[in-house]
Amino acid sequence: MRNRLLIVLGAVVVLVLAATAYTVRARDRGQPSTNAVPVVSGPLSVGGLMFRNTAAGPDSGKVAAQGEPRRVGGLTCDRFYAAGGTAACLAVQPGVLPTMTDLIVLDANLNERARHELPGIPNRLRVSPSGRMISWTVFVEGDSYSAGAFSTRTGILDTRTDDLRLSVEDIFLEVDGKRYFASDLNFWGVTFTADDEAFYATVASAGRTYLIEADYRDWVAKALRDNVECPSLSPDGTRVAFKKRVSPTEWRLHVLDVTTLAETALAETRSVDDQAVWLDNATVAYGLPGDVWSVPADGTGTPRLVIPSAASPVPAA
Repeated sequence: MRNRLLIVLGAVVVLVLAATAYTVRARDRGQPSTNAVPVVSGPLSVGGLMFRNTAAGPDSGKVAAQGEPRRVGGLTCDRFYAAGGTAACLAVQPGVLPTMTDLIVLDANLNERARHELPGIPNRLRVSPSGRMISWTVFVEGDSYSAGAFSTRTGILDTRTDDLRLSVEDIFLEVDGKRYFASDLNFWGVTFTADDEAFYATVASAGRTYLIEADYRDWVAKALRDNVECPSLSPDGTRVAFKKRVSPTEWRLHVLDVTTLAETALAETRSVDDQAVWLDNATVAYGLPGDVWSVPADGTGTPRLVIPSAASPVPAA
């Protein structure tokens, strides 16, 4: 009996340690920086280039805005995004083994408007250009992209109508022109069109990933092409930046023309496991461990360090 109890306790410890390690990896690919960065604390509103501060110190993890010194507010998030006067924050609820996340909807002054509890660990977050639509992705089980065994839950909130869709997995999906059913469907990385009528996202099934184009009103989606993850629609709506898997644990940034489906490899040759953002129609920004970088969207140029000790860049201007 004593041996059996020890075995059970040992199994619990292993599970807790594994889940805790997973939580740390899933919450942010970039580890907090050991570099000190000058900051000024105070009230913060949406505007300029915003990000999660990862510099060492008590303000690590807080939402900040670019400046000299950088401005840090009081909001702590695991993921943050803002557009069109609406901000959204994904924050893991405290606990020994975090398994729940709060989706916090905020106004332009970062005052809380609404809060929704979600099962899972933060992964992706987007707000539509108008500020009306919010989408999030959380890990709900498994390990990570690189392990090839994970489960995600992606939802959408219409802040104007309060239509809350906790999962997009019931959407009518077409692959190769046929209705597609599968028990292993995973969606993540939503990016919205400017009119809030449509969105792009990634869907994975049977070991393959696809870029989908979806109609929010009719709740239908179709696969456009494979090996496209974490799309990000350009401000002019003509291209998506995405990460393309080139090995089981590596991705390269590309840009896809949504009309011709022609792709362009960007000049960043390091592996990027992030949903890129567009600083403008010519420049893509993204997170690498500890810092935010940018690169031209046409395949020319070289990567440039934009914000040291930062993650989750948000061009909120």
